[in-house]
Amino acid sequence: MFSRIIDTIMSKKVVLAFSGGLDTSYCAKYLSEILGYDVYAVTVNTGGFSKEEEKELEKRAMDLGVKEYRCVAAQEDYYNSCVKYLIFGNVLKNNTYPLSVSAERTIQAQEIAKYAIETGVDAIAHGSTGAGNDQVRFDLIFQVMCPDVEIITPIRDLSLSREEEIEFLRSHGYDMEFHKAQYSVNKGLWGTSVGGKETLTSRNSLPEEAFPSQIKENRPSELEIEFKNGEVTAVNGEHFEHPVYAIQKIEQLASSYGVGRDIHVGDTIVGIKGRVGFEAAAASVIIKAHHLLEKHTLSKYQQMMKSQLSDWYGNWLHEALFLDPVMRNIESFLIDSQKTVSGKVFVTLHPYRFVLNGIESVHDLMSDKFGSYGEANRAWTGDDVKGYTKIVSNSLNIYHQINKANV
Repeated sequence: MFSRIIDTIMSKKVVLAFSGGLDTSYCAKYLSEILGYDVYAVTVNTGGFSKEEEKELEKRAMDLGVKEYRCVAAQEDYYNSCVKYLIFGNVLKNNTYPLSVSAERTIQAQEIAKYAIETGVDAIAHGSTGAGNDQVRFDLIFQVMCPDVEIITPIRDLSLSREEEIEFLRSHGYDMEFHKAQYSVNKGLWGTSVGGKETLTSRNSLPEEAFPSQIKENRPSELEIEFKNGEVTAVNGEHFEHPVYAIQKIEQLASSYGVGRDIHVGDTIVGIKGRVGFEAAAASVIIKAHHLLEKHTLSKYQQMMKSQLSDWYGNWLHEALFLDPVMRNIESFLIDSQKTVSGKVFVTLHPYRFVLNGIESVHDLMSDKFGSYGEANRAWTGDDVKGYTKIVSNSLNIYHQINKANV
């Protein structure tokens, strides 16, 4: 009895970010059987796991000997705290990538940190290697939110090979088969990343079979997306209680056409170039549809300022700086910019592409009350234009006349 009390007092607790793959399975065993921790495994579902997959993850975690397992449903929080602003800002990293994984890891790290604080643990662990961006995202969030909690990263620190991890698990009584998939796939609400041998080079593209959503539809179909203050509220006339469900509906419809596939080339946080394939049907369609609606409902200078701030927002999110207060400042600007971004956008889906047909909005600034571009003017005269151009050109005339005379 006394020894059990001593064991309880002496036990150390660690929260493990658990995905159920080989790396985090190794971490679960290593943390408990080598380092002597009670392991509290947590999975954050940002739209990548079904209910059946959640149950499988729980079983795997418990089979690995963790003390407790929790799956946090974070889709709505993910949208509210991050995805919403990616839509408001029309954010595409390098004009290509909707920051699917960057945003996801940031929110997952925050949820794990909250759980660590709630559980009162001594340490927090993740299974990132030393080669990519995720290690920085997890570490930085943990250091800010849990500054007094030790961060343990066995895969990174031990530089383990896949074979070494499997052998360790087998030698400690866990003999589940870990099949090395030809392509690594990370699915979430805002897109699915796809990595393979082709993305390790600068030359090759991903084959059709690499993408998890295969083409099921070949005949064009119409898609109507309704926005209110920049947020998707309805799809084809069907209204949703939260934008997450509207995003999932658009993903279901557009992914069946193979829409939203591409390869992103970018600069990693650790200073090297990297390529990753992705499919993000909903993100691709929503961002372009939202941007079209903004072009009709925002002023020229609203759009210019939004574009600049949105680029910064996307870059800082990618660089793991989500918790910097300037991000909240930009979010306030983005929210304010969406007051008139309401209306319907009409889209046609085709295999591998989509067409934006037009919009309807009571805030549409393309009103024929004031004129029709290239056809008729109702708000000015030819003399007005002559006077305007004379004043605007004055400083240019001075510059060119002075410099022409002094060449």
